[in-house]
Amino acid sequence: MSGHSKWSTIKREKGAKDAARGALFTKIGNNIAIAARNGTDPETNFALRLAIDKARTANMPMANIQRSIDRVKDKSAAQLTEVLYEGYGPAGVAVLVEVATDNVNRTYPEVRLAFSKHGGNIAEKNSVAFMFDRKGLIRIKGSGDDLMLEVLDAGASDVVEEDGELIIYTKPTDLAMVRDNLSKNHEILDAELTYVPNTTVQIEDEATLAKVMNMMEALEDNADVVNTYTNFDIKEDLIK
Repeated sequence: MSGHSKWSTIKREKGAKDAARGALFTKIGNNIAIAARNGTDPETNFALRLAIDKARTANMPMANIQRSIDRVKDKSAAQLTEVLYEGYGPAGVAVLVEVATDNVNRTYPEVRLAFSKHGGNIAEKNSVAFMFDRKGLIRIKGSGDDLMLEVLDAGASDVVEEDGELIIYTKPTDLAMVRDNLSKNHEILDAELTYVPNTTVQIEDEATLAKVMNMMEALEDNADVVNTYTNFDIKEDLIK
């Protein structure tokens, strides 16, 4: 897929380190609480099932998961607001920032500062989002033409082979079906709704790459940020 970005791969690689930080559980808990608004039973609420799967992968205690689900029933709990911020970084890379916050007046300046401090700027609504498509994403271990054909037969719309894994793309409405079809014979490493860039911006020098990475990590360090998406790619000889 031409729009495949390196950022999601980089985030996965640093995920083990981040798992040791309490901020990760805050992000996952917020994601669970938002998903639970559409039903607290993961058997009938696929978004909640995905959020719980992510929590288990991060070794989040079941008590924490249940507290996040129960938050939707707790009238005294601070209510979360979902916001999608848009912006640009160094070299004109496009960035989307998904936020779940109980105080927009706190979170917006923090996100804006993370952009501006590292050579970027926050942008107007819909000035960046059109560069991305909303898709389902699934990862499984494996490679080869036969497996790719099996994935496409399961209902996927596209598939990319990377480092011994298949990155599978679906229509947003087909994510649950494709995931369930593949789970019969394969371990699902990850499944989520994501934003995939239509085109990518290639980073060709180390100084620019450092600026972009510092900005993305500053955004990710905010506990209210649920996820980040960007369209940068990296020149092959810069990848270590």
